[in-house]
Amino acid sequence: MKINHLTAAEENFMKLFWKLGSFYLKDIMEQHPEPKPHQNTVSTYLKILVEKGYITTQKEGRIFKYTVIVPLEEYRKFLLKELAHNFFNNSGKDILEFLFNENLICQDDLKNYFDLKIEIIPAKVEEPKFEYAEEILNPKKTKKTKAKDKDKDKDKKKKKKKD
Repeated sequence: MKINHLTAAEENFMKLFWKLGSFYLKDIMEQHPEPKPHQNTVSTYLKILVEKGYITTQKEGRIFKYTVIVPLEEYRKFLLKELAHNFFNNSGKDILEFLFNENLICQDDLKNYFDLKIEIIPAKVEEPKFEYAEEILNPKKTKKTKAKDKDKDKDKKKKKKKD
């Protein structure tokens, strides 16, 4: 099945038609959001979409019943293939890279969808050493301070024995 390009207005009508599936002109007029187009405008677009092969008509008495024959998924595939061909050299990798760069998709989306075990491991960053701060906060004990500490410990032990 050959799919043709749609204008923006035709796409807007098709979005409504894809929701309805099968419909009459009055259904479109009821379901179309405000501002509602004129009935002649809708009829013109219906005629164009029949010619492009997106919908078919079936006459029921004096009115026509319309049915969508190009599913939304088929149109999506068509658009994506056109986009890939025209802007990404048919490269899915380039498309994904673009989606990542534009924050339209994230790694978790891919993990959940494909059930892949992809992990981005952050580079190991060594913690900075604060040598000067360490020297100030924890000074090295010299022989004299060590001897003084021993004398203090002895004095404490003597006091405890006296008590």
